[in-house]
Amino acid sequence: MKLPPAFVAAAGELACLLEVSAEKPGTVTPTHSFYDMRYEDFLASAVAIGPVLANANHRPLGATILAAVEATTRWTSANTNLGIILLFAPIARAALAYEDEAPLSAESLHDRLATVLNATTTADSRDTYEAIRLARPGGLGAVPEQDVSQPEPTVTLREAMALAQQRDAVAREYATNFARVFETGLPALHAARTDGLPWDAATTEVFLTLLAAAPDTLIERKLGKLAAFTVCQGAKKVIADGGVRTDSGRAALRTFDRDLRSEKNTHNPGTTADLTAATLYVALLTGAWREGSAE
Repeated sequence: MKLPPAFVAAAGELACLLEVSAEKPGTVTPTHSFYDMRYEDFLASAVAIGPVLANANHRPLGATILAAVEATTRWTSANTNLGIILLFAPIARAALAYEDEAPLSAESLHDRLATVLNATTTADSRDTYEAIRLARPGGLGAVPEQDVSQPEPTVTLREAMALAQQRDAVAREYATNFARVFETGLPALHAARTDGLPWDAATTEVFLTLLAAAPDTLIERKLGKLAAFTVCQGAKKVIADGGVRTDSGRAALRTFDRDLRSEKNTHNPGTTADLTAATLYVALLTGAWREGSAE
C-alpha cells in the first residue's frame, strides 16, 4: 500500500532519535556530548529533516539532500547528520514510490532503492556536492577525480559515490545498493528484537555488529587504517564478551566507550552510526515498530 508522506517523515525522525538516544560507544548520546555538538543538536536535526523526507518524491534526489542539509543548518551549526541525510534521502524516495497492494517489505524497498540509485543524474551530484560543502564534514580531504570542491561534477551521483566507495562507507552504500544496511544491519536488528531486546539495546547491538563487520571510514580518514582496524577489533571483542546481553559484555562496552573518548573525538565511529540510523529507518518503514520486530 502507498505510504503516507507523514509516515515516511515520522519514521525518519524516529530512526534518528532512536539512533542518537542509544548508548553507542564513542558517539554523542544522552550522557555524552562532543566539544562542538550536543545531544540536543541531534534531536533538533532529526525533527528538521522530517518535512524534507515527506517530499522526497516531489523533487530530485540531490535537491532533497540539499534541502535537508539546509533545514538542519537552521537549527545547528555542527555537522550532525550529513551521512544520515545521504542515506535517508534515497530510502525515502524509494518508499514513497511504493504503490503495491501488499504492505511495504524490506525486499520491495530494496528493489525500489536500486531503481532510485540507478536513476541519479549529474544534477543530483551538483546539488549533493553543494550540500556537502554546506555541511562541512570533518576528515573529508581532497581527491583527484570528481572532488566535492568542483561546482560542476561530470558524473551521476551514483557514479560519484562509486568513485568514493573505498574511502567512505556511505558512498559504498550507493555503489552496492545499500548492502551493509540490508545484509548486515537489518538481520542484526531482527535478531535483537526477536530475542526481546528493547529498542535502545537493539540499536547498540546493530551498531556493534556493523562496526565489527568493517572499519569505520570516518576514523580511517582521520587517523588511518590501523586506528580504524583497532576500533573494529574492539567492537568484535565487546560482542564476544556478550555485548549488551550480559553483565560482562556491558562492562566491556563501557570500557570500549571510554577508550574511544578523546578531546577532539577523533575515534568517533560516526559513519557506523549513520549506517545504524539507516538500518532503523528501513525497519520502521517496513513495519518493525508496529509489529515489535524488524522484518
